[in-house]
Amino acid sequence: MEPLRVLELYSGVGGMHHALRESCIPAQVVAAIDVNTVANEVYKYNFPHTQLLAKTIEVLMQFPKIESVHPQKDTMDVENKIQEKNIEPNVSFDSSTQCSGKDAILFKLETAEEIHRKNQQDSDLSVKMLKDFLEDDTDMNQYLLPPKSLLRYALLLDIVQPTCRRSVCFTKGYGSYIEGTGSVLQTAEDVQIENIYKSLTKLSQEEQITKLLMLKLRYFTPKEIANLLGFPPEFGMWDTCRIQLSCIKTLKNL
Repeated sequence: MEPLRVLELYSGVGGMHHALRESCIPAQVVAAIDVNTVANEVYKYNFPHTQLLAKTIEVLMQFPKIESVHPQKDTMDVENKIQEKNIEPNVSFDSSTQCSGKDAILFKLETAEEIHRKNQQDSDLSVKMLKDFLEDDTDMNQYLLPPKSLLRYALLLDIVQPTCRRSVCFTKGYGSYIEGTGSVLQTAEDVQIENIYKSLTKLSQEEQITKLLMLKLRYFTPKEIANLLGFPPEFGMWDTCRIQLSCIKTLKNL
């Protein structure tokens, strides 16, 4: 059987290329396509012999542009469909809510059910601890969360420790945004997070910041996220974008 000839669309940093190589399927990636300049730099570093095209799929396929004969009507139809949808508002929790029952709000706006699920995940011995994926030889001060972010998003952070066996999904907004974009790492493991949070509501803003800084919360580095995603240790080019957490966006498109 002759090796497959593969065209890698939306190649990103080369996650699919690496997965194909690990699968041992006889195949050759003849070309890769992506418009993300940072991702392309990482791709070229790791797969220098693969032709990389900085183009969009639409340009390559040369799809004809189809103009609507009734553009105004189409716009009205879309607006009507949006209005017809029954959209439920997002539910937010007040930190002053009293704890009662299964859905009680505990510290850090988490329900008892959520905490139980996280404890179960951390008890799964078949999963490695996060400390197995962390870097040791990097200045982590540049990844510490700034005081302003700590104060504003303290109750929304998903905080993990090196001994945890879980994290939430990292999105392309990680490093630029905080809410719902990925976990942050508590590096001061000797500090009890419960004690920090349960005392926050009684403190001034300055005192709250002082308390939160005791946790030494930081972002995961791009290399650490790559480790968590299964990239091999030799997968490189992180020094070119190490300080720029925006390069994590490239990991979104594996």
